[in-house]
Amino acid sequence: MNRRLAASFTLSALLLGGTMVGCTHDAHLASASARDADKVAAQAADLAAKAGKAVAAKKGDKAVEYAEAAVALQPRDADYRAVLGQSYMQAGRFASAHQAFVDTLSLDPKNARAALNLALAETAEGNWSGARQTLADHADIIPASDRGLALALAGDPKGAVAILYPAAREPGADSKTRQNLALALALAGDWRDARLIVSMDLSPADVDKRLGQWAQFAQPRQASDQIASLLGVTPMQDPGQPIALALNAPAAPVALAAAEPAAEPAPARVDTPALSAAASAPVAEAKPVQTASVAFGPRHEVVQQLPAAPAAPVRESRAPVVEQAAAKTAPKPLAEGNYYVQFGAFDSPAVAHDGWARAMRRLPSLAEQTPHGMSFSQNGATYYRLSAGGFAKGDARRLCNQYRARGGRCFIRTGAGDQVAQWVGKGTELASR
Repeated sequence: MNRRLAASFTLSALLLGGTMVGCTHDAHLASASARDADKVAAQAADLAAKAGKAVAAKKGDKAVEYAEAAVALQPRDADYRAVLGQSYMQAGRFASAHQAFVDTLSLDPKNARAALNLALAETAEGNWSGARQTLADHADIIPASDRGLALALAGDPKGAVAILYPAAREPGADSKTRQNLALALALAGDWRDARLIVSMDLSPADVDKRLGQWAQFAQPRQASDQIASLLGVTPMQDPGQPIALALNAPAAPVALAAAEPAAEPAPARVDTPALSAAASAPVAEAKPVQTASVAFGPRHEVVQQLPAAPAAPVRESRAPVVEQAAAKTAPKPLAEGNYYVQFGAFDSPAVAHDGWARAMRRLPSLAEQTPHGMSFSQNGATYYRLSAGGFAKGDARRLCNQYRARGGRCFIRTGAGDQVAQWVGKGTELASR
């Protein structure tokens, strides 16, 4: 793999960098009521340090064993909870990571790394509105470059661009910040400006490679794909954090058995080019964008070099795919009626616009439909429903089932004042300034 393209997003400096305490542990915890507090504390610190090393070595399962043992010994230590969350992330267990970072912030509300990781875990779970709220709640402690890119991953690339442009203009702004801005522009559909920003730090040949990687990255098949690719992990079926580790569970002194856990061979990984420019040393050491079995779809659609024309990179690679998919499926016209397929409720029409673009990538036949939307208020907040409809009930149900079969979420309902979406007829650009 080209080392010039092997660096991670800026946000990984908080994701895996910083002070990493870690861990070594036999999975069986024994009663340690007779041990004194200093010995227990030393043992927990040793376990946490080994968990940190296992995370850096991308041994997620081993890191989880160590970190869970450290938390069992010292359940009120925010640093150990943070390492536990990082370990779950490395193991592809995003729901457990979510809980671990919530616990971390309960103990240490100003932990920027935990706040950023919580937003990423929520994004991987498909809880984009929750991730955006987490980023907003901790905007004062998460660096703008990290927060901007995390916001783009959480479905608001336009908002991310608004954060990253000023950050990139700061006197000390580095290439990582500029590349995060470029990626946010790409995710927003503004490939022309993305190319211009990327070219500030890369050679012309590497610009095409970078945009090719981002074209792949911008087409996830599942909610967890982009975060999993960022970390180089495979999402797992998550049983959840052990009940015994709940933050408010009664504390019980424990100790480790003497034996070290049996060494397990690390799973084979396939390196892919990274998604941003050269990073600082701590980030490069973590190498969080090496990717193994996270699939974005057929590789031949995205690894080809993008053409020199700045505005065309994604359109030229995507349009034939959509046309071919439509030709193969040849869907019959949907009968008219008063039923709608709702794809979600978003913070604003702009965010819903991005949601519609993701929905079409998931199910290309939606390109034949007209997006609808309507604003509504709930608990003092205003949201924008995204739907497609005016169908007979059976046809609406069939369309929703097709979308669910591709991993999407939807439901059908009768019309409730749905109107043609605000952005229809106003061009396809998602980002504007």
